[in-house]
Formats: sequence, structure tokens, C-alpha cells
Amino acid sequence: MKAGQRTVYVTLELKKDPPVMFVDQVESQPSMRSVVHDRYGPASKLWIKSIPHPICGPDEVLVAVRCVSVNPYDWHNMTGTPLPVRMSGGFRRPKESRLGVDVSGVVESIGANVRRFKVGDEVFGFADGCFAEFVCAKESELMSKPENVSFEDAAAVPVAALTAIHGLVTNANLGAGEHVLINGASGGVGTFAVQVAKDLGAKVTAVCGPTNGAMVADLGADQVIDYSKEDFTQNRDSYDVILDNVGNRRIRNYKRCLKPNGRYIVVSGPKGKILGPIGHMLKAMIGFKFGAQKAMVFMAQRTPKELEVIVDMLGSGRIKPVIERVFQFDEIAAALDHIETGRTRGKLVVTMTK
Repeated sequence: MKAGQRTVYVTLELKKDPPVMFVDQVESQPSMRSVVHDRYGPASKLWIKSIPHPICGPDEVLVAVRCVSVNPYDWHNMTGTPLPVRMSGGFRRPKESRLGVDVSGVVESIGANVRRFKVGDEVFGFADGCFAEFVCAKESELMSKPENVSFEDAAAVPVAALTAIHGLVTNANLGAGEHVLINGASGGVGTFAVQVAKDLGAKVTAVCGPTNGAMVADLGADQVIDYSKEDFTQNRDSYDVILDNVGNRRIRNYKRCLKPNGRYIVVSGPKGKILGPIGHMLKAMIGFKFGAQKAMVFMAQRTPKELEVIVDMLGSGRIKPVIERVFQFDEIAAALDHIETGRTRGKLVVTMTK
């Protein structure tokens, strides 16, 4: 459907003989480009389709999308793995044909109850189905984009930064002077976690690959461990908190390198079609069931308190995203393929503008 094309909605009344056609509504509805999928599978199954503009509710904001970022969350929804994804999103086929959650853009229109934003405001935040030219977002899940932050940087922030804050602040209650180890420090969550931990006054040990050590050190890590040369669970250091984005060690080994009252924060774990990271999370909960050491598993909530923290830290420069690459909109399949490798350096961003 092309922009401005008129759509005619009709109803067939089959009780009449012959059937009678009634014209219910005639309206002009513009179209937009959106990434869609009607079956689970690899990124090659996605396509860009022209669909009608979304219609927002009274508490929603219509955003003209400038940039989005790609997360493992999107890859799981695309592939339908692990199994629990299908239990909520559709077992045989996805209930929702659109993907994406991290967005930045400009307010195009607002619902009747929206008070925080006006048309033309620059915003970023969470909007399900944002791999498109326009998307509806809840007013409560959007934030005003700081003027000193680009659309690319803003789009890279929401999911990863919120996860880091929930892990280290809300769950671990990390304090100044404590020692935290971040396993998987060079990824999306990890790069923000290093910065959040330093902002809290903690000592940070970052675990990453040999090519990313200098980058995480520049973010503020006090010590960097190259996992290809050293197993952090086998050295003599002990930590108040471990934030784990990888789940590549046995639970008993994590426990051994935690202090007596240490906290093990599970963000993710190994992939798998049945349970995926959930399997590692369950093992952690069981393995830490007894004793003073605690394991914490969580789903980051889009609450106003944490969103305000994100805006403050981003605007003041206390956190900044690491962006490995910016893709064009028609390259979004390549971005999702790269996410699948698990080797992303920081974040991947997709721009709607050439």
C-alpha cells in the first residue's frame, strides 16, 4: 500500500439473498516500511514489507524512528528459541509479526492522555515492534533524549543499560569499595556494567577476549582478565559481586571465588533450543539455595525510577555506549546474524536514514 492510498472496508451480509455489500468506512491510511516475519527461523526469513501506519492509543506516542539497536532479545524472538519464548509468543508461529524494542526518534503525534511529550520532541526508550519507520510506544517507556546525545547513541542504550542498572544497583546493591567481576565485559550489557560499577565507586575486574582488553580498560575497568589465557574462577581473588553475562563456568566454581556474603547476578547463559540461558539460571538458583552467598536472577523492568537514572547518567556522560557498527535499515538481517555469533563488541545500531 502506498502512502495516501484510500482503503475501503466492506462487510458481506450473508443472510441476505443475494448477499448485500455495505461500505462501512472509507479512509486514507499511509503506509510504512517494517521488518516482519511470519515464522520462526534465521534472519534470512525476515523481509521488509509495506504495512499501514500503527494507530496509537490514548496513552501512547507515535514515534518517527531514526535509529534502533539490535539485542539478543530480538534474536530469541526471531528464532523462537529457547522453548519458553514460544510459550508466550506463539508456539508454531509468532503471534507478533514485528521485532525490535530499542528505539530513538522524533514524536510524530501523541495520544489524548499524553502530557510529557509534544510533537517534535526527540525521544528514546522502549517500543515493541520498532524495526519500522514508525512505532507506537507507551508514554511511560519513553525518555527525552539529551541534546548532547546522538540518535545512534540513544538507540544503543535502553535494554543494555537498564539490565546493567538492575543487575548491579537494584539486585546486587553494589556499594563503593566493593569488588565486582563482570564476566562478558565487552558486550552490550557488559560495557554499560563496567561504567555503572565505576560510577558507584566499586573496584572492577573485567573478563573479555584478547582484542577487547584496551576498550574495557578505557571504560574504567581496574583489572582486565583475558579469558583465553586465564580462568578467573581458578585464581586467588575473591569478589563481592559477580555479574555474569556468559554462564560458561560451573556453579561451584563461581561460589568458590565469591566472598562469604557474595552475590552472583545472572544476566544470561549458554544458548540452547530447549531452555537456553534459563537452564543455567535454574542451576544457579539451586546451587546457591543454602548458605550466605546468594544467586539472583531477574528480568529488567521498565520502571520510571531506573529510566530516570539512565537519562541522568547518559546526559551527564557518566555512561556512553560502545557501538561496533551502524547498519542501514535494509541490512538489519546482517545485524541479527552478527548478534547470533555472541561476539558483538558493545552494541549494533541500525539507522533509518541513509
